[in-house]
Amino acid sequence: MEANYLNDIKEIKSMMESRSRFLSLSGLSGILSGIYALIGAFVANYLATNANSIAYQDVKAGIITPVVIELLLVAMVVFICALATAYYFTTKKAKAKQHKVWTKATYRTLVSFAVPFIAGSLVTLILMFKGQFFNIAAFTLIFYGLALYSAGAYTYKDVQWLGVSEVVTGLLALIYPGYGLYFWAFGFGILHIVYGTIMYFKYDLKSE
Repeated sequence: MEANYLNDIKEIKSMMESRSRFLSLSGLSGILSGIYALIGAFVANYLATNANSIAYQDVKAGIITPVVIELLLVAMVVFICALATAYYFTTKKAKAKQHKVWTKATYRTLVSFAVPFIAGSLVTLILMFKGQFFNIAAFTLIFYGLALYSAGAYTYKDVQWLGVSEVVTGLLALIYPGYGLYFWAFGFGILHIVYGTIMYFKYDLKSE
């Protein structure tokens, strides 16, 4: 009898948690997003190394040369691929667990993420229009980290730890501005792979 009561309590707790928190995030999407970022960093490094002008000086001076445009396009492609992958695996996981994708918890998570993320996007655009490309990598990491930390209140707490790690990485990128690409690759690449792997073994395997 006692075992049955404990099981009932666990089921009730699980149902309440699923309604109040967004639990359809997939570890695989984090891993793949990290791989996309590392590929993007490799491509960006190749483009910068083989450009007709010195990419480092172009970025520092705020000069819009072909290589600067190419680097921005690489970052956009990585972002779009990561977003599409996250949506696909999130939807797939929700259907597998017979959960609704769009719930109040989903909207709370998205709004909490969107406010810092949109603010960071606007800061990035302002820096671009002003030709201040040098610290864009740092600010994207910082605002992305703040967005993750904010959204983590309505989903897995591991997301908040990833957010803090991204903010710290962004601050280091500000201290050492000449290594922005390397910090960008570490923050969006390595950290995402580590986070995704932890999420996969901690949550995804248990739900399969």
